[in-house]
Amino acid sequence: MTLKIKSIHKNFGGIKALDKCSLEIKKGKITAIIGPNGSGKTTLFNVISNIIKKDKGKTYFDGKDIARLEDFQISRLGISRTFQEVRLFRNLMIKDHLEIALSDSDEKLMQNLFKKKKYDVKKIKGILNLVGLNKSLDTFATDLSYGQRKLLDLAVAIAKPHTLLLLDEPVAGVNPMLRKDIKKILRELNKRGETILLIEHDMNFVMDLAEQIFVMDYGRIIAEGKPKAIQNNPKVLEAYLGD
Repeated sequence: MTLKIKSIHKNFGGIKALDKCSLEIKKGKITAIIGPNGSGKTTLFNVISNIIKKDKGKTYFDGKDIARLEDFQISRLGISRTFQEVRLFRNLMIKDHLEIALSDSDEKLMQNLFKKKKYDVKKIKGILNLVGLNKSLDTFATDLSYGQRKLLDLAVAIAKPHTLLLLDEPVAGVNPMLRKDIKKILRELNKRGETILLIEHDMNFVMDLAEQIFVMDYGRIIAEGKPKAIQNNPKVLEAYLGD
C-alpha cells in the first residue's frame, strides 16, 4: 500500500468539505477519484499534501504517518502533484522549471533560481520528450499555449523525485487530441512503475485509463471499484451522473 487515508474530516465554517473520508491507494496502479463539483476531491489532495490542515483523521504514506509534516517535507518524501490551475513561473524558461524540479537539495527556491548550476540537459530533454513538449529549452512559460503549459506542468511533476503522482484534472480544458496524448503519457508512466492518483471530470478518460475508481459526494467516499462496476453503481448514477 502506498497511500492510506483514514477517516479524514475537514470543515470550512459550517460546511463539511471532508466527512469521514477514507481510501487506500495501491502501489503501481492508476487510481482515479471522481465526483460532482464541490464533493471534496481537491480538498482531499490539499489535505494529503498538507497545503491545508485536516481537522481529524490519519494520513499514511508508505506506512509513515505524514499528517503533521509540512507540505515541503511531504514532497521530499516522494509525493509530487499538479493543480487544477497550472502553476508555472511566468518569467522562467522551460529549462529553469525542470532544473528546479530535478534539484534534490534542501536549498530555498530563490537560491535554486539564482545559483548558476549546470543542469542535466539529457534528463530534461528525456522528460520533455516523454510528455511531447517539443519546444526550445529557452522558451519562457508565457510563450507557451495553454496545452503546452499543461504539459510543462506535468513534466515538472514527473521530474520531481517521487513515488506517487497526484494529478488534479490533468486534461481539463485541453483539446481531444491532447487528451489522447496525455492518456498515452500516463499509461507509459504506469508501465515504468509509476503510482498515479488523479482527479478528473472527463468520464471517458477515467473509465478507459483507471484501474480503480473512488467516487466522492459531500466529502465522503460513496463507492469504489473497477470502472464497469462504478458505471453501474446506483449511488454513482444518482450522485454523479444525476440519474
